[in-house]
Amino acid sequence: MNDISLSILFGILIVLLILSAFFSGSETALMTLNRYRLLHLVKQKHKGAIKAYKLLQRPDRLMGLILLGNNFVNIGASSLATVIAMRLINEGYVSLSQEQIILASTATLTFAVLIFSEVTPKTLAALKPEILAYPAAWLYTPLLKILYPFVWIVNLISNLLLRVVGVNASKIKKDQLNKDELKSIVADAENLMPARYQNMLLGILDLESASVEDIMTPRNEILGIDLEESLESIIRQIQSSPHTRLPIYKKSIDRVIGFLHLRNLIPLITRSDFDKQSITENLTKPFFIPESTPLHKQIQSFKAEKLRIGLVVDEYGDVQGLVTLDDLLQVIVGELVAEEADVKEQSDGSFLVDASVTVRELNRITQWDLPTEGPKTLNGLIIEYMETIPEPGVSVRLHGYPLEIIKCNENTIKQVKFYPKK
Repeated sequence: MNDISLSILFGILIVLLILSAFFSGSETALMTLNRYRLLHLVKQKHKGAIKAYKLLQRPDRLMGLILLGNNFVNIGASSLATVIAMRLINEGYVSLSQEQIILASTATLTFAVLIFSEVTPKTLAALKPEILAYPAAWLYTPLLKILYPFVWIVNLISNLLLRVVGVNASKIKKDQLNKDELKSIVADAENLMPARYQNMLLGILDLESASVEDIMTPRNEILGIDLEESLESIIRQIQSSPHTRLPIYKKSIDRVIGFLHLRNLIPLITRSDFDKQSITENLTKPFFIPESTPLHKQIQSFKAEKLRIGLVVDEYGDVQGLVTLDDLLQVIVGELVAEEADVKEQSDGSFLVDASVTVRELNRITQWDLPTEGPKTLNGLIIEYMETIPEPGVSVRLHGYPLEIIKCNENTIKQVKFYPKK
């Protein structure tokens, strides 16, 4: 070293700092690459992305290689800084003692490594990982082959130490997105797609977690025709019905005998021989759905059976509600027809809400997190929470959300007003 000039030694030190910056920055860049964009680029045959993807298949080997190189250059820089410090003393460039010059060189090198070889390259790599990751992959691929024996030994010792604390690196599965994480990604993609597409994707993701019980028309709201009524009353119901398909029953909705498609019956109403038998002859077989059936399975069932409507029953076979294909599609695409909204945002930031709205739909509209495991409607959730039917004007904080009861009758809550959280 005494034969090498100080200028060359300083030059080598700068090169070592640059190499340290490269190893530090490339480590951060490769580890913070967007895995989904990386997979997209791999499918597009991007050569740098392909090499980076292959390296990331074994992150333990990649980290072993990077840290091997980084520690080598950092230790080399530290040793070289000590040599330079001693040369400065011996050649009389400084008048400090040996301890002082070594302390000064250590502090200077620490500052230089921290700023130029750690913070700056890692910050750049975190903000723009692809700038450094793909070029680095070209270098690391052959370097890993050359230094594989050293990397293998380092990984072997490291993995043995990990097993001491109960971690088996070879059995650790790669992280996969769960449904909630995927929903968060879709929700954060507001700058990449219109809101309506976001809502559709979120609706599709909700299909697996929701059951027909969550979206069905409750039993007390089912519009059907009782064959025990007079023929004149039945004709009036058919003519004024807002729906094209109606359940036909005798005395009770639990005794459904079939579904009637009004399109098939309306031409027969004006005939003189029209009677109740004309109705029963045009019925289709009733279709019953267990209340716990997931929505995605029910869509498949409707498709397989070529049906659009079914009755939801509990474990005892009692009818609990009615669900249609339109109800299932509305979970994905929203309301199919323009209706008066169940949730209306007011100018002061409050929400005027129809208490018959489902908790799931209310959460979807407002982005709240009211519990959906219990009662399915807001009315049921409030009654369960308060354990009574409140009077109009009563205020309560429902799972952290302040609200006021606006309208109610003897057995149900009709309308509430949610106030902004404070």
